[in-house]
Amino acid sequence: MRRNKASLRLGKRTLLGHIRAAARNSGLPHRVIRRDLVPRRGPLGGVYSALATSRAETILFLSCDMPFISTDLLNTLLRRLARRKTALFVKDNGRIGFPFLLRRAALAVVERQMTTRQFSLHQLARSLHAQTVTLPRCQTHELFNINTPKDWKIARKQWHSMRDR
Repeated sequence: MRRNKASLRLGKRTLLGHIRAAARNSGLPHRVIRRDLVPRRGPLGGVYSALATSRAETILFLSCDMPFISTDLLNTLLRRLARRKTALFVKDNGRIGFPFLLRRAALAVVERQMTTRQFSLHQLARSLHAQTVTLPRCQTHELFNINTPKDWKIARKQWHSMRDR
């Protein structure tokens, strides 16, 4: 996108504002990782930063470029995390990604992956033997993320059509 996606406005909120509102409405404490402890590690850098600096037992990871995530989806994921599992990832079209949940015990695996320069979330899920959840078709639109100008155009169109309903 060649600019900070978090600050793009969709309606009255920025993309980051949409994600923060969903997190806030879930009733969970939340915070934004603005700067990774170890830069240039992709999403894994943010994961490491959150796990290394949080006192929470379980952390829900969200991406700022997914403005259609709902509080209902977040609460569903929290309820679905099995007691004995370290991680739960959403799987869509064969791909694993955001949103996902990790327990603090995942920190050692994240550190090992960063040391071996394996920055893939898919690899993290595999290493953790993560539980995966496939959403029902009626919720998959919530996983739409914005990575290109074309995606941004689609998101704006989708936002306006949702608002008009």
